[in-house]
Amino acid sequence: MAESKRDYYEVLGVPKDADEAALKKAYRVLAKKYHPDANSGDKTAEAKFKEASEAYAVLSDPERRRQYDQFGHAAFEGGAGGAGGFGGFDFSSMDMGDIFGDIFGDLFGNSRSSGWGRTGNGAMRGANLRAGIHISFEEAVFGCEKEVEVNYKEECPKCHGSGAKPGTSPVTCPKCNGKGKIVYTQQSFFGQVQNVQTCPDCRGAGKIVKEKCPDCYGLGYVSTRKKFPLNVPAGIDNGQTLRLAGKGDPGTNGGERGDLLVEVTVSRHPIFKRQDTTIYSTVPISFVTAALGGTIRLKTVDGETEYEVKPGTQTDTRIRLRGKGVPSVRNRNIRGDHYVTLVVTVPERLTEEQKEALRRFDEAMNGTSPDGSRRKKGFFK
Repeated sequence: MAESKRDYYEVLGVPKDADEAALKKAYRVLAKKYHPDANSGDKTAEAKFKEASEAYAVLSDPERRRQYDQFGHAAFEGGAGGAGGFGGFDFSSMDMGDIFGDIFGDLFGNSRSSGWGRTGNGAMRGANLRAGIHISFEEAVFGCEKEVEVNYKEECPKCHGSGAKPGTSPVTCPKCNGKGKIVYTQQSFFGQVQNVQTCPDCRGAGKIVKEKCPDCYGLGYVSTRKKFPLNVPAGIDNGQTLRLAGKGDPGTNGGERGDLLVEVTVSRHPIFKRQDTTIYSTVPISFVTAALGGTIRLKTVDGETEYEVKPGTQTDTRIRLRGKGVPSVRNRNIRGDHYVTLVVTVPERLTEEQKEALRRFDEAMNGTSPDGSRRKKGFFK
């Protein structure tokens, strides 16, 4: 019933003067949210998806939109020259390829180049390559120059990338007549939809190679091992990825190359631990140094530095070395801090002379306190 249907503009959440781009954007959001593949078994989501598809089918067509604006839902219920109910609504004039390309790409992690939304034999970007490198803790802190080696596809020198045997050329694909795509109509749960599919014979190129190049077997490229210089920035962290633009697989039909993505693995350090741009370490100090104070040497990524321990320092005291941490990967002039935890060590093996000295010290601690009061317990008790 027309009366039970919501206003199409309300369904898409757009004003009545919305342009084509606003309509498409609104529909993409709803289609992604309520698509049955993302809401398996959810009848409510299915109904909302069907409702949004119906609204977009009408409002995206200028003539149907004009009729709807004039007559409302009655324009498609057999009245006012209507075109029949939604159950028989003709979607055959709509090319939903780019919309569903975005939707399915988001749902399943596929890129537009996977086939969804691809329209014909246009240029296709090449796939990304992946590689990995290992660097030391210090190299991650200060940056370094490395080389990464990958299997790289270069244009075949014999056929110059055509894939055809020298003296021959690719011919027009007979299945798609050189268009690179095949259009077919499919009945779905919300009516007939015209889909565009990449030609399976030429894979969207619009041409096929009958006599293949003997060197590349019709691929148009040969695989070699190739090294690329890699600038590892200061502050890079374990697991982060660096991108070398245009160093991936070659594109098709004149498409640009993909990228080379290099994952960085940072080796563990025997002394330092890192969290973002902050470095942590632990340094043991003797009981005498903790009690009386003194100068100690601390190791940092910049080398050793001296630090004055205050008298009476307790174990697990944390000190802060400003600007001795890791540089920000976005701005190497900004550095984090280095925190050092001082741990007072207790000797495990003592000579009789040392033991006697500690006993005398304990007896001294049983004497008068600095404030004149009498201590009740010995130091070691």
